[in-house]
Amino acid sequence: MPYNSSLEFHTPAGTIIGWRDGAVVRASGIRYARASRFQPPVAEPVAATPVLATSPAPACPQVADPRLALAFGDFHTDATFDEDCLRLSLTLPADRQPEELLPVIVWVHGGSYVTGAGDVPLYDPVALVSEQRVVFVAVTYRLGLLGFLGSAGGTPPNLGLLDLREALGWVQRNIAAFGGNPSLVTLLGHSSGADAIAHLMVAHGTAGLFRRVILHSAPLGLARNRQAMTRAMTAAAGTFEPTATVEEVLAREDVVTKAVRRFGLKSGMPFGTQYGAYPLPAEPDIEQAWKAVAPTIDMLIGATAEETRFFAVIDPKFRWLGRMPFVGAQLARLLVRVSSNLIYLGPAKVFARRHARAGGRAYQFLVLFQPAGATFGAAHTVDLPLLLGTPASWGATPLLNSAKWEEIDQAGRQVRQLWMDFARTGLLPARVNVPGVLRLNQV
Repeated sequence: MPYNSSLEFHTPAGTIIGWRDGAVVRASGIRYARASRFQPPVAEPVAATPVLATSPAPACPQVADPRLALAFGDFHTDATFDEDCLRLSLTLPADRQPEELLPVIVWVHGGSYVTGAGDVPLYDPVALVSEQRVVFVAVTYRLGLLGFLGSAGGTPPNLGLLDLREALGWVQRNIAAFGGNPSLVTLLGHSSGADAIAHLMVAHGTAGLFRRVILHSAPLGLARNRQAMTRAMTAAAGTFEPTATVEEVLAREDVVTKAVRRFGLKSGMPFGTQYGAYPLPAEPDIEQAWKAVAPTIDMLIGATAEETRFFAVIDPKFRWLGRMPFVGAQLARLLVRVSSNLIYLGPAKVFARRHARAGGRAYQFLVLFQPAGATFGAAHTVDLPLLLGTPASWGATPLLNSAKWEEIDQAGRQVRQLWMDFARTGLLPARVNVPGVLRLNQV
């Protein structure tokens, strides 16, 4: 029988009350853990009374980046911000039968480890869930200074990564009560979210928490040799009084970002994971760690054809290049091609080949899709509306410009089908070519 009108889920975490929203059922803003500022997360205890899960998870407090509005408009419309942000939200088919156990997709949002949240409207999974019959879990975790900077003897590094690990533990314990199969968990991440997933693969305590990963536009070319930059960031951050407000913390984050601009490409994503700090292995050991886990994790990894064109459009430092007479457009294209390969495309190919050679199943994809009339081309984030979001959330964004949603949805249906086939089975055709949308091959 379909769900009854009460929409109560009786889980090991306690009774959780969700609601029906058209073709899906939602349970939003559920605490999976709590954490004091600059401290590791502690799993949320069993709720003594029913949990009303009808409000979006608050976003981690963050420094607004006005450049992002040039691509997404106000993507934080109606959002709330709170340090008590260790929450997750679930979306599942409204017609799921009681005996069904569906594949589980855990979404780890991107944003250079400093912006975004799990419940941003751009990430609404209603199409994915209703078409493909999966259970979707969106996780919100700590960002920036609150989640991804620390040092030995000071603030623990990798707190945001520990938040994500805690969320995956919650999923394993509770997802069956929502119709999800805990043995069929796939992590889906974009940009820094994909980078975080790549490191969750080798983080202490994550073995058995997921079976597959889908990595979109992971900036793996920025992950190594960050020690000098991290030291400079730690020095710029200094220490905080226990009474410091979150506004004071965010003001210091802006200082930290400006202090490391001399580190070149890496300064484009200064916050991130730190090797050799719990729960990650030391940097010299990371290659072997990825090889060791390869046979236990199926991987789908890739990027868009013109990743860094996104930044060339929104960043004033690069926009002037395209306006140079005669050679500006050519130089801009060259810069996009070289930087996209250094940060995204080349490292993804290396990552996939190492995984396959170590005994893992790996597929690599290239997104070619370009919304009609858009200035961004096949840039970073253009793949997101193929998977997530609605006409209401994406329709007015500069990223898609005048493209019709029917065009986006037609391309997206093909991608959603392939991606969820992978989530269900770990298998895809050895070669796939969807003209104008993507190319895919087994490695």
